Amino acid sequence: MRVDWKKIKIRELAALVCQKLDENDIDAVLVGGACVSIYTKNEYVSYDLDFVSHSRLKDISEVLKDLGFKRESSRHFVRAECPYFIEFVAPPLSIGSERVKEEEKIKTRFGRITLLTPTDSAKDRLAAYYHWNDPQALEQAVMVAKAQKVNLRDIKRWSVAEGHKEKYEAFLKRLKI
Repeated sequence: MRVDWKKIKIRELAALVCQKLDENDIDAVLVGGACVSIYTKNEYVSYDLDFVSHSRLKDISEVLKDLGFKRESSRHFVRAECPYFIEFVAPPLSIGSERVKEEEKIKTRFGRITLLTPTDSAKDRLAAYYHWNDPQALEQAVMVAKAQKVNLRDIKRWSVAEGHKEKYEAFLKRLKI
């Protein structure tokens, strides 16, 4: 399959990366703003793809080299003409103080994407809002919750456990619930 790296979409790149890593027995889950882009059909646009993996960066680097990506710094990978960069954040796969228990899998013509569920994607964005007062992250959580079915009961439970019941109320207000 021929790839136009200048025009590649984030969903396509995520699938290519996940597929290539999976073919090489490397676990990786897409997290962060790229999940928001995928779940909102680019209502929010992210230019980086953050993955969590337990594999060694040396092994990941070798696989990404096959896609034309080079390691720019310890955890960042770039490719000429590609508008996105790839980053591997340290495990474990968790949101706030809670481990992620399930993953979503989306099939595309470029391969299968393994990513946070819509509920965990909203929680991931809320974590940035709760802990760093990032208003853009609140808007991203709202976008995901409006575009996808999320478990508000689970988000509330997690928010209370994180000590942010009041900020959860702000999230609900933005959702207009």
